[in-house]
Order: sequence, then structure tokens, then C-alpha cells
Amino acid sequence: MTKLYFIRHGKTEWNNEGRFQGAQGDSPLLPESYEQIAKLGKHLQDVEFKHAFVSPLRRARLTAENTLQLVKKRPAMTLNSGLIEFRLGVWEGQTFVDVKNKQADQYEAWRNHPDQYDATLVPGAETFEAVQKRFKYAVDEAVRAYGGDDVNLIFFAHGMLLTIGIETLLDTPLAQLRARGGLSNTSTSILETNDGEHYQEILRNDTSYLGVIDDPSNTI
Repeated sequence: MTKLYFIRHGKTEWNNEGRFQGAQGDSPLLPESYEQIAKLGKHLQDVEFKHAFVSPLRRARLTAENTLQLVKKRPAMTLNSGLIEFRLGVWEGQTFVDVKNKQADQYEAWRNHPDQYDATLVPGAETFEAVQKRFKYAVDEAVRAYGGDDVNLIFFAHGMLLTIGIETLLDTPLAQLRARGGLSNTSTSILETNDGEHYQEILRNDTSYLGVIDDPSNTI
């Protein structure tokens, strides 16, 4: 059995301001995020991970580095571009409110109806299908290379990417990828697989170790 831990990065300045970050926007982590990442590290300190896979974007990389330094048996870490956040082109850096005012239909589709989202109307953006494909490839390769009996792997990435990607591994239809809502900053979600093809969910969007009251700006 291979168990996969998926971690969303700590909260950033743009998360706090309600801005799209995507693949190019990469604002700093908030000071309090480092305290929450330390709590995550303490929560995971006794788990033995065979390998860590990390988005190369700074907010995810710093989350990974600060978490893994607290794990008793620190695993080797590989940066993987398949784990970067959803590319959102011209939306990146804009607030959710501004985008909703300018492109209400596409904003609503991106947020709640992936099957209706048209990336051609958002210059520089990628499709949901493209995100699904690169995420699944990254995870499949990780499991193929490092998976096995009683193996734990850990992935540090981004809210929208992980929301889409986890649902993809669970064979959720495109139209329903966002039906359960998003994932919170510094959250942990866990899947497991026996064969690298079929996945079961063990835990979703756990932030109990943070001891904070969640608010909308924590979740995407």
C-alpha cells in the first residue's frame, strides 16, 4: 500500500488579499504562515516519507523545506513542474472581485463548473484537462518510481491544482471536480493506492493541527 500525503502551501499575501496567483504570481508567505507550517511539521514528524515531491514555485518550496526540516527522517526532495499551480494568464495578480466583475461567466465556471470553463477567453490560461493530465502524470511517475508496501510519499503544491488533481485520481467527472469545495492553506489530504491506478481517499483538507478558525481567504 502506498500512501500519498498532499499538502497545500502556507497562506500568502495574495491569498490574504483575495488575488489569483496561478503559475506566475508568487507572493510571499505571511509571517504567521511559518508558525502554521511548524505545526504541520510537528504533526508529521513521526511519519517516515520515502520521498518528497514539490512544486518549484517559492510558496510551495518554502512550505516543503520548513515542514521537512521538522520530520525526524527527512526525505530527499524533488522539484516537479507538474505540480505548479493552474496557469491563469491575465487573471494572475487580479483580485477575485475584479475578475468576477469583468468575466462573471468564466469566473463562475472556473470556480464551480469546470466543464463550462473556456480557457480561450482567458489569455495565457490553461484548461482543466491540461492541469489534470500533468498532475496525474507527476503522481503516476512518483508512485511508479517510489511506491510499494507501507510506503509514504508527500507532495507540496497548490490549492486549485490539488483540488483538481485529487478528484482526478478519484475518477471524479470533470463537471464535479469542484463540487466539494477547495482546500485550505497548510492543509493535509491523504490518498492510498495498491496498484498505482486506483485511489481511495483517507483524509481530506485536514487543518485540525493548526488550531485556527478557517475563513474564506484560506481556501481556494
